[in-house]
Amino acid sequence: MKNRKRVFLIMGFVLLVLANVSLISYCRDRGRLNSLLRTEDAMEKLRGQRVSPEIFKTFQKWTEKPKQKEDAFSLYDYLLSYLLTGEEERKPLQWQVQRLKAYKKEQYREYIGYLQAVWEDLKYFPVPVSTLNESAQISYYNSWMAPRTFGGQRGHEGTDLMAKINERGRYPVLSMTDGVVEKIGWLTKGGYRIGIRAPHGGYFYYAHLYDYARKFQIGEPVRAGELLGFMGDSGYSEIEGTVGKFDVHLHVGIYVDTPDGSEVSVNAFWPLTFLEERKLAYPFY
Repeated sequence: MKNRKRVFLIMGFVLLVLANVSLISYCRDRGRLNSLLRTEDAMEKLRGQRVSPEIFKTFQKWTEKPKQKEDAFSLYDYLLSYLLTGEEERKPLQWQVQRLKAYKKEQYREYIGYLQAVWEDLKYFPVPVSTLNESAQISYYNSWMAPRTFGGQRGHEGTDLMAKINERGRYPVLSMTDGVVEKIGWLTKGGYRIGIRAPHGGYFYYAHLYDYARKFQIGEPVRAGELLGFMGDSGYSEIEGTVGKFDVHLHVGIYVDTPDGSEVSVNAFWPLTFLEERKLAYPFY
């Protein structure tokens, strides 16, 4: 009888220890998740995301293979976890995904939606390769949040594709995605611009155009690779048609909408670098 009691006491003690260890582990996990998914911090990481084409392709390869039960994660599961943690190894990212899904379902779905809005509909680089003049090239760099002064001090919410041949109306501008025309016309800062809303919700903004390819209508569908207009130097004025305030270039901006109705800019540099291998050819000088 005494031995039986002793066994029960030992078992109870072991269960208590395991319960405490489990509780400590649970609290630690929740603490890490709460710190990772604080709304402001997480949104800032998504806005200024640094996703190299190599990382994105690696996650694509992981998710293209036949999925086993313990690894049924999407490209965007891995991408979100990578942005929040900086981890690049598979196991730590899987750990993160499992806990995000278990403890932070609403926030997880919200942020996955943002990533899909930015990345899911990308098809073509916005400036094609010239089949007639190999000198008609462009250049760009990561100018995210670089200071701008026109209209007051602000950060640069986009990426500028600079024309090697500084001549307005020369370089075609193509739609990076399928979508519908949501905005078109003159903006004080953006000059002649066109905004395309892609199927997964991303808003793709093309600014400082010289001219449009045709008379677009709001709500009109466009296809990825369709000609939207031509690179120019319009803008920085309330007077429509103003040009010459800067060199010829295309400003590309990407925006996502949040549940409260606000619009959040996302660094367009990384999607553009991913699309470097998806350039169309076009006959222009």
